[in-house]
Amino acid sequence: MQPSPQPTPESRQLRTVALSGLLGTAVEFYDFLVYGTVAALVFGDLFFPEADPAVGTVAAFGTFAAGYLARPLGGILFGHFGDRVGRKSMMLLTMLLMGSGSFLIGLLPTYDAIGVWAPVLLVLLRVVQGVAIGGEWGGATLMVVEHAERTQGTRRGLWSSFTQLGAPLGSLLSAGVVTLVSALPDDDFRSWGWRVPFLLSVVLLGVGLFVRLKVAESPLFTKPAPRERPPVLEVLRRPKPVVLAACVGIGAFTAQSLLTSFMISYAVDEGYSRPQVLTAVTVASAVALLVLPTASALSDRVGRRPVVLTGALASAALAFPVLALVDSGSPGLLILALALGHGVAQSTMYGPLGALLTEMFGTRVRYTGASLGYQAATLVGAGFSPLIASGLLASNGGGSTPVSLLLCCGAAITALTVWRIRETHTDTLEPGTIRSATPTPEGTPR
Repeated sequence: MQPSPQPTPESRQLRTVALSGLLGTAVEFYDFLVYGTVAALVFGDLFFPEADPAVGTVAAFGTFAAGYLARPLGGILFGHFGDRVGRKSMMLLTMLLMGSGSFLIGLLPTYDAIGVWAPVLLVLLRVVQGVAIGGEWGGATLMVVEHAERTQGTRRGLWSSFTQLGAPLGSLLSAGVVTLVSALPDDDFRSWGWRVPFLLSVVLLGVGLFVRLKVAESPLFTKPAPRERPPVLEVLRRPKPVVLAACVGIGAFTAQSLLTSFMISYAVDEGYSRPQVLTAVTVASAVALLVLPTASALSDRVGRRPVVLTGALASAALAFPVLALVDSGSPGLLILALALGHGVAQSTMYGPLGALLTEMFGTRVRYTGASLGYQAATLVGAGFSPLIASGLLASNGGGSTPVSLLLCCGAAITALTVWRIRETHTDTLEPGTIRSATPTPEGTPR
């Protein structure tokens, strides 16, 4: 029998980079979802008492700014230095800021202890986290894709899915931890139990930093290339690829936001208990762990566009049935609804995005361009859709039709954008300035 081939240094490094991307995105989504869930449970009383109008103003501004508006700023900031200085150092810094911010939130005194400084410090930490998150995904994803280019060029989609898998993994971890601590007696949960999920983020942070310290710089970035104007200026000089990158991701983030964080409050208002909703989110995240790599691997064979388009069409087709299942009042049908809408349809759209967005930009502006496109999609799709849905539900007097229509609108934007971009899965990621996102007669980059 022939001995099995030994892994090369390049293949071992690729696995380390993929694990690094997985852990980074897991920290991001763990922090985001823990904050959203715990804030819904106790932060209103502990940090933003309604009796103080000044604190209410700080809360409204801080929640809005820290949640999403800080992310594009992080994409520009870390994208600039990632394209100028290197990917690895920015990846270490973004993970450190994300994890440290979450850990410090777990140590914050409440309003009763230090007054208005409690919400001010909470807002400040959320802004820091938002900036860090803005730079995290772009660096983690393109590092995996650029390393995969050298040894697994035809499987960039599959390898980039490890970064995307951090989303459902972070959801699973956050739902599990919050479910455990929310089972505490109410007084214990309000006094110290809510801090536990934030403090536990230091474990993910430690493991993530340990892995990232072993990661080598991107082999494409280290190739010599001529110095150009600042990456953000180069990208915005020809903004069409960024606009298309943002639009192609809107459907996935609209579905993700409406079927996870927004769905928790919506389903509870419909009469479900919070453990029932968290269980449904957990099952949907487990389904996504299977669908994401499958969709990404399929995109390596048939192309990014057909897979993303299939997910968008499925999301639109399932929009009204999914909300009808939620409105049924059955916990089993709630689980089925989120498994179909989030675990299958949304994950099919989301899986190939990592490879697709990084392939739309040249090496010297890839960090900036991919980050800006991705974070703009999160701002529009995930940032505004829950606010719009809540407003429509209030004005409509109830009923899930507005939520279904928003899901359809997001999916339609993605589907139309897929029609406008060209296929990229067979491209070579040669160093360059910027790539065209639209088709040419020959089907090659302009």
